[in-house]
Amino acid sequence: MKNLLFVFALVISLGAGAQGIKTPSPSPSQTLKQEFALSSIEINYSRPLVKGRKIFGDLVPYGKMWRTGANGATKITFGEDVKVGGVAVKAGSYALYSIPNKGEWEIILNKGVNNGGLSGYKTEEDIARFKAKAEELPFSIESFTIDIADVKANTASIDLLWDNVLVSIPVEADIDSKIMTQIDNAINTDSRPYFQAASYYFDNGKDLKKALEWVNKAIEAQPDAFWIAHLKAKIQAKSGDKAGAKATAQKSIALAKQAKNDDYVALNEKLIATL
Repeated sequence: MKNLLFVFALVISLGAGAQGIKTPSPSPSQTLKQEFALSSIEINYSRPLVKGRKIFGDLVPYGKMWRTGANGATKITFGEDVKVGGVAVKAGSYALYSIPNKGEWEIILNKGVNNGGLSGYKTEEDIARFKAKAEELPFSIESFTIDIADVKANTASIDLLWDNVLVSIPVEADIDSKIMTQIDNAINTDSRPYFQAASYYFDNGKDLKKALEWVNKAIEAQPDAFWIAHLKAKIQAKSGDKAGAKATAQKSIALAKQAKNDDYVALNEKLIATL
């Protein structure tokens, strides 16, 4: 009798232990967040594996809607108004769907962020549809991957990669008008960001006379700031004042040497060499 009770208890114990076993997900989830423009892009999705299968045109059929990942709907969040594939998209969260075809995919952004994959999808909730080129890669990628690549000030690329296929989705944000408004508002306050304003004007081809005016005011506030003097030298050079640029760059070199900053010494020497 005791032996029977022992066996019974052991079976119960093993059963209870089995219920607590944790195994790796066959399609692990990933959250990707990238600072972009004046906010960010965040993507939540699950990553199925190739596992020796033929993916596009077979496991993922051509001409049929795909949830662009595994499990629930892939969710993408834009922190500000953008253009995706040339289509205007308001800030917010959207489900990312696609219709793969050889050489070209149709990309769909939909309001159904809580959809169970394709379950719950409604055409009337689409907010954007556009085509994107599908490129064949010379190698295979095992895990379905979404990447945010080529991140510049106001443009980026959302790349879909799986097996030997790459699809790039262009994203663009209109930041210039927002920054110009910020500059106009900030310059008229007590804490005037002269250096930042001058830098933006120089980097983005704005009024160089205004940029020079602001960088001079920034130098007045911080006369030992070698990085501000370097910006002034660049503005002068871009304006065609080579003599002024050389003199300012030499002053920036002297200040940088005092601060033991070899990087700015080198930057100014390179600038002088171009004059």
